[in-house]
Order: sequence, then structure tokens, then C-alpha cells
Amino acid sequence: MLGSGDATREPYGDYHRWFESEDADRLQRKSEQAEGFFRRTGITFNVYGREEAEERLIPFDIIPRILSAREWRKLSRGIEQRVRALNAFLHDIYHRQEILRAGKVPWELVANNEAYLPKMIGVSPPGDIYTHIVGTDIVRTGDDEFFVLEDNARTPSGVSYMLENRETMLQMFPELFAQIPVQRVSDYPQSLRRSLAACAPPRCEGKPTVAVLTPGIHNSAYFEHSFLADQMGVELVEGHDLRVVDGKIAMRTTRGYKSVDVIYRRIDDDFIDPLNFNPVSMLGVPGILDVYRSGGITIANAPGTGISDDKAIYSYMPDIVRFYTGEAPILKNVETYRCSEPDSLQYVLDNLAELVVKEVHGSGGYGMLVGPAASKQEVEDFRTKLKAKPEGYIAQPTLALSTVPIFADSGLAPRHVDLRPFVLVSPAGIDITPGGLTRVAMTEGSLVVNSSQGGGTKDTWVLEE
Repeated sequence: MLGSGDATREPYGDYHRWFESEDADRLQRKSEQAEGFFRRTGITFNVYGREEAEERLIPFDIIPRILSAREWRKLSRGIEQRVRALNAFLHDIYHRQEILRAGKVPWELVANNEAYLPKMIGVSPPGDIYTHIVGTDIVRTGDDEFFVLEDNARTPSGVSYMLENRETMLQMFPELFAQIPVQRVSDYPQSLRRSLAACAPPRCEGKPTVAVLTPGIHNSAYFEHSFLADQMGVELVEGHDLRVVDGKIAMRTTRGYKSVDVIYRRIDDDFIDPLNFNPVSMLGVPGILDVYRSGGITIANAPGTGISDDKAIYSYMPDIVRFYTGEAPILKNVETYRCSEPDSLQYVLDNLAELVVKEVHGSGGYGMLVGPAASKQEVEDFRTKLKAKPEGYIAQPTLALSTVPIFADSGLAPRHVDLRPFVLVSPAGIDITPGGLTRVAMTEGSLVVNSSQGGGTKDTWVLEE
């Protein structure tokens, strides 16, 4: 909010003037009201691996994160370029594999990757769309300097919190939205449904039927699954609600089984079909992959997209963007050391206390080491894990992440943030919702913003032109 010399940054000008005129006690009451609203609505997040109550309320901060229209133009152009390259990469590695033959990405990094699905070789999804919904994690390190931390192209979560954050702000501070021209995010559920319907399979007859496939109430993002199904006006189903009927997927209803054309799945590849993947899975639908390959169902995101989430693949994204677009990447990658390479591994081991180390298939902030914030014992324990399985990790320098203010007991206080914009991809084009989910590290000095690690959220405003 404040630049050098405590001067208000331009995007925050109108908001800061409003904030300065407000009574601190009123804002404190509003902050408490927001917590009550989230609690009544049931906006929670399940935390794995903790003995205390797993279901938690996500902290919400009432100070919005504000981006100018100019800043958003750069971000959206860079995100669109990256998403197009990811889709082209996925189609290529499951077909001609030209990028592997050109030596731009190592063959063994794809072939030996547990997220690469040989059963998808030669399969072309409807419209050649693999990543229907993408959440791109972005951090800022300077006035005009943005880095992509990772590409979430498997089952990205958090969009329900983006929508509820905005709804909460609209209810508490309607006067703000009358004064400040903020771009809307509320049409995301309708855009999602249109985008999914546009990806209907070849054997779809009439208006496409869409459903959301959830693992069930014990999943950490179950609130979001039910929320999106409700907002789109489609059915929320579990694996036992679906079966193969006459070569198509049908869902159980009170009037018998009804064909489904598009499934927005929120379960991982390994559990989606016990006949083709994990035989003990109780979450998926036996035979759904065979129906998919025959053109009877669209699965969003497509099976096999998980390889583009891989953090070792991430390190090749600048080359992937250049290979498929012929352009220089608009958004930068964070410098990444692949621990599978002996020289990189030695560097990481020598500098472990200064680096951030992540599992290549990790998510949610689990299984990572933030060297500068770790104890000596934690560093040494992680060193042992790294030596035992170096190919399972990458390392990155600790970035000087930007901060935004939160409303703390003492007034405004800076906290580190990232941003996850949400992207919809269909044959009709790419639609990027103006804003996204700002995740904030609620602990002073912390760089870990994940909800599963105690991070909070705040509304993200993109100003009109």
C-alpha cells in the first residue's frame, strides 16, 4: 500500500484515503463480523496430519490487495502465454514428443515420472484441451517484477475462497465498491459452467450435462466442491453415484440413471478408475477411462495433466514456452536447482540453510523446507531425506516477497503474500478471472502462505481501466 517514503502507491490511493477516514473500532468490529460470517457459512479447510481438530476456519483479512489495470494486463498476458504452452506441451508428450526429440526436456524426466500416464498416449481430449482449469501461483518481488512459483494444472483449489472473500467485502463495505471501480469476479461459476460445457465430448447429444466429482466430505477442499456445484447448478457426485451405461457415464438420480457429458473431477488420477489405475480405489468409477478414450465423456482436467504440476518440469518452463510459442516468457521462473543433478545437489547440500527445498510432487506446503526459518535440527533431518532421494526434490533461493498490509491489533502490519489467479480454458478461448486468491502469511516474517500451514486469505481487487 505504501511505497518509498510512505507515499501511497497509486492503485491504493482511493482506498487509503477511505481507510484513513474510518474509525479503528468500527473496522475491528467488521473484522470480527467477517469471521462470524465465514463460520456460519461453513467456509473451512481440512488440515491433514494434525491430531487437533482437522477442520479449521481460514483466517480472512479485511484489507484488500489491489492491482492496477496496467499490472493486471501484464499478468494476464503472461498467464495466457504460459497456459497455452502447457497445453501444447501436454499434447506433445502424449503424441509426437517433439520437445523430447529436440532435447529441450530430458526424455527420462517424462518417461520415469509417476505423473506421466502411458494410457493417455495417443488420446486427444475434446478440443485438445488438457488443462481446463488452472491456478497459477505468482509472487511479486518488485514494482514491476513477477515470478511464477508453480503451475497448478491437476486439481487447483481456492476459487471458492476468492468468491466468498469478495461476497464478504461487498456485504461489509458496500460504500467502497460504489467509490472504487473494481472488476467483478462473481460471474466465475457461470463462466466455469460455460467453459466446461464447451468441452463436451464428440458423443454428447443435445445440451451437455456437467457434474462435479468429489472424493467426499473428508477431502480438504470439500467445501469448495459442494460450493461450485451449487453455484453452477450442477450435481455433486461421488464415485459410487456413477457407472458405465451403454458406453457412457451415467449418474444415479431419483428417476434412474442419467447420462453425464462433462465431469469436473476433484480426485487424483490414481483414484479415478480402479480398473485402469489403483485397483483398491473406492473413490473413482470403474471403466471411466475407457469411456473417456472412446469419446463418451470429458474429464476436466484431463488425466495425465499432473506432469505439468511437477516441480522438476517447472524448471524447464522457460524452454517450454519458447519451444511452443516462439516467444520469450513474459513471466519469469524462480531459479531452480534440480537435486537429481549431482552438481545441483552438491550446491543445495552446501547451502541448505539459505534455500527453499520442495518435493517435486508436493503441494499444500507439506514436505518442504524453508531454510532461513528452519532450526539446525530440521535442516539436518532434511539433509538426510535429500541424500536418500535427491530426484524427489528441487531447491530455490528465498525470494524477497512483496508485502501487503493486514489489519492487526496494532493497526496495519506488513505480511508476505502470493497470488493464485484462476484460468478457464476451452476451445472458445482462455478466460482469466480478474483477481484471484491472495494468500497471506499471517505470522510476521513467515514466507509460508498455504492455508494448510496457517495462512490466511484476502480479497483481491483489479481496478477498472
